[in-house]
Amino acid sequence: MSTKWWHEAAVYQVYPRSFFDGNGDALGDLVGVHSKLHYLKSLGINAIWLSPFYPSPQHDSGYDVADPRGVDPMYGTLSDAHALIEKAHELDIKVMVDVVPNHVSIEHPWFAAALASRPGSVERRRFHFVDSGDEPPNNWVSMFGGPAWTRIREVDGSLGQWYLHVFDSSQPDLNWTNPEVAADWITTLRFWLDAGVDGFRVDVAHGLAKDMTYSDLPDPVGLTQALRFDLDDGSPEAASRRLLIENSGFFDRDELQEIYRTWREVLDSYPGDRMAVGEAWVPAHRAGRYVSPTSLHQIFGFDFLVVAWNAEIMQDTITRAIASVEVVGAFPTWALSNHDSPRVVTRLGGGEKGLARARALALVAHALPGSIYVYQGEELGLPDAPIADSDRQDPVFFRTAGSHKGRDGARVPLPWSGKQAPYGFTDSMNPTWLPQPSDWAELTVSAEQDQPRSTLSLYSHSLQLRAQFSGAVGFIESGDPAVMIYHRDEGIVIAVNTGAGEYLLPEFLRAAEVLLDSESVEASGDKTEVLPPDCARWFRIPT
Repeated sequence: MSTKWWHEAAVYQVYPRSFFDGNGDALGDLVGVHSKLHYLKSLGINAIWLSPFYPSPQHDSGYDVADPRGVDPMYGTLSDAHALIEKAHELDIKVMVDVVPNHVSIEHPWFAAALASRPGSVERRRFHFVDSGDEPPNNWVSMFGGPAWTRIREVDGSLGQWYLHVFDSSQPDLNWTNPEVAADWITTLRFWLDAGVDGFRVDVAHGLAKDMTYSDLPDPVGLTQALRFDLDDGSPEAASRRLLIENSGFFDRDELQEIYRTWREVLDSYPGDRMAVGEAWVPAHRAGRYVSPTSLHQIFGFDFLVVAWNAEIMQDTITRAIASVEVVGAFPTWALSNHDSPRVVTRLGGGEKGLARARALALVAHALPGSIYVYQGEELGLPDAPIADSDRQDPVFFRTAGSHKGRDGARVPLPWSGKQAPYGFTDSMNPTWLPQPSDWAELTVSAEQDQPRSTLSLYSHSLQLRAQFSGAVGFIESGDPAVMIYHRDEGIVIAVNTGAGEYLLPEFLRAAEVLLDSESVEASGDKTEVLPPDCARWFRIPT
């Protein structure tokens, strides 16, 4: 199989609103991303994935798109997007953009036209409008809490039909059985391909197709919770919930594959290597359906976003993740966090222990075959920021009446320099859209660039070294259930200790060269006999 750029890439997720403010208005923007491309290049990044920057009322931080073929003025202009793509390519950085084909904003012209039309109209058939009287059409619930249906008032002021929104009520779902919807999305793909983008991250890739009979679900709440990273604790109960996803009422339906067959034909018709990666957290035995030669090119591997700090579970997770896509000849992907999940430092316990484990897990993931996706700020070791309820903006918080805090803590603007907020993120005197903590001075880019033991230094070393690794994963018996050891070709061995005590290294590792250590970062010429707890190490065995 020929090697494509995405097979082993290090991809950096940019959440533009919180990355860097390039025009002095206290909001991150495309000019800001452009200005930091050299930083990303020096980090060892091969590609960037831009979260939505399209025109949007921002009810869900840009994932409520009013025009998928434009740029919201808060982020800049189309010219800024073109300049960013061009500069990235000059630096040999690929550019991926987020597309949101499951739903649109209530401010999308199509939805405005639907509200102004009559039941059964052409305009309403682009969405899921259903007659149902005073009760919702079925028991489906929203991913953000509450019913998945909202009733409208008709033009004459009377209560009328219900429309489907698997997410917020500001995000009506598109009806993908309508050929007009499918055709319009091909136009959107071509628009950005013509602009030079190298790939797409497909939001809710498993959600486009719906059960058009709108039948009740046996466990609607369990189904939505199965897709919530912030609710997944890695328990067997959480794993069993994910089985509810398979070919369900509005996720992972079999008819999705016909949609992506058409998308694949469009992508393959363009020169160069263009690709699409699907956000589809589905049971492992279903993953291969999304990365077949007639479907998408990649599917996100989300298991490391929730994997327990347990060597045996890690090994099982790695084995299953590789096998799930290997059957169709695809490469796996790995991610420790993203904009929808708790930051890995916080998820693994917070404080010094959480940071040590996050650094060790990064070395485990970065040495695996396939692509690694790095969420902005992960390379700094950022934890979730504490957010007062009065400052929260995530619709999850509001739709659950505050019972679920939502994702704001992982979306706080990045700290670049300085001793206090806004930490070089902006020159504006206006507050940032989410407040930054008062104790991030030692976690800024400038502070960590000068520290050889910093998390930024660790990521810079690992993302550049990983390009030298090749070959399949083979596990080596450690003799301790709290320790996982695996190898790649060229004598590369990775060991991680998830236990509470030191692990006595086997003889062949005591004499090996240490390439990287999650505790000290820099390789040491001193040979050590033990691997400390909450630590991972890369070795090279002499040949």
